[in-house]
Amino acid sequence: MFLFLIAALSSFSQPHYNTTYQSLKEYQGLYEFLPGTTLVMAASPKDTLLYAIIHQSKYPLRPIRKDAFLNPADKEIQFIRDASNHITGYISDKDTLKLLDRNVSPPETMWYPRLTRKTYTRPHDEKDGLPIGDPATEGLDTALLAQMMRKITDGTYPNVHSVLIIKNGKLVFEEYFYDYTEDSLQELRSASKSFVSALTGIAIQQGYIKSKEEKVLSCFPEYALHNMSDAKQRITIEDLLTNQTGLDCDISNEKSEGNETKMDYSDDWVRFTLDLPMIDTPGGKGMYCSGNPVTLGRIIEKATKMPLPDFAVKNLFAPLGVDRFHWNFHPDKSNAEDYCQLYLRPRDMAKFGLLYLDKGLWNGQQVVSSDWVTQSVEKHSVVQGVNYGYLWWLKYLDADGVRYYGVAAQGNGGQKIYIWEQQNMVTVITGGNYNVKSPSDELISKFILPAFNR
Repeated sequence: MFLFLIAALSSFSQPHYNTTYQSLKEYQGLYEFLPGTTLVMAASPKDTLLYAIIHQSKYPLRPIRKDAFLNPADKEIQFIRDASNHITGYISDKDTLKLLDRNVSPPETMWYPRLTRKTYTRPHDEKDGLPIGDPATEGLDTALLAQMMRKITDGTYPNVHSVLIIKNGKLVFEEYFYDYTEDSLQELRSASKSFVSALTGIAIQQGYIKSKEEKVLSCFPEYALHNMSDAKQRITIEDLLTNQTGLDCDISNEKSEGNETKMDYSDDWVRFTLDLPMIDTPGGKGMYCSGNPVTLGRIIEKATKMPLPDFAVKNLFAPLGVDRFHWNFHPDKSNAEDYCQLYLRPRDMAKFGLLYLDKGLWNGQQVVSSDWVTQSVEKHSVVQGVNYGYLWWLKYLDADGVRYYGVAAQGNGGQKIYIWEQQNMVTVITGGNYNVKSPSDELISKFILPAFNR
């Protein structure tokens, strides 16, 4: 298949083949993808490239000759034609996928970073639990914010979907770009992991899970696991939270047995993860492994006897007033291109950040215990050279020579929920810069944090 989820883009070593926007439109349409799923091919008038669109993710295909393209993994995509010279499908990794509907294509407006509003105005009061405020009144630099908006809309910072700021408990800034609006559900990718962390704490708080020291394998007596050892039997729930299981699962290591692509196409992601050999002791080296939060999700489901999204609705989303979301938590190959991720409105992402900024308290209700919030944002391990809590990143950004320390839920494409405790602020940025460097951190360090240098 496309193998889009590689660690970095390749250099597209094969020669470039010149195309026009009109010629690329010939390939537009709805196509088969994975069994039971589809993708859309769409030509961009902005950069004259063909894109494969899977859910919200857009992946560029580079032309190398007539009807042939390279995907970001440097794999060839060959379109096929019938006797009348009409496109009928494509070939990828020896699989032939059919064109289902040639009349399906996204609107051209999706390629341009237009503002949903021509000038900045205060956020709308949706009566959703978020008080509304003014950025200048709360100490932000409105001139810098205006400059940030110009840089996004002129394409300096591409593929930014939204920027929201909560300061002193009030939503003071909210802007959307391209065809995204305040009602759009945004895929969170790995930022979903921090929500699993919160639900783990709630399940422990309510007594469904005994403690974070509970042994993981005891939750899955039905599995006859491979590579069994005393070390594997010592893996705890806390080790899953800190990415310190010792299992051979490291997204930054292409040779890791726990390669994410292998897991994606396996029948049972939890079993796949727990079957892996041990290469370290539990509580040792931090290794970023997507199988860890997936395993936590199944533990919560088994302990509560509820699907994970239902448990989230009852204990997290309903208290926060979150009534629109999508979460298809089925950790098997049916989710190979959706990754069991959560989809939320950016406003609701901001609510989650504010919940953690306020130590788990929301409108007088202790939704997540303050102790769990405190433990979650403390350093427990180091993952990819960054301090790490319980499925939260402990990061800093530098702005004009000043270092600011924050806590972040983050995902591929530029999905960021930052908590800035000292500034009493939450910043949310969403985007579509998949498998390339996102401008999210730069936007915060150049246009938001400098307001505090005074």
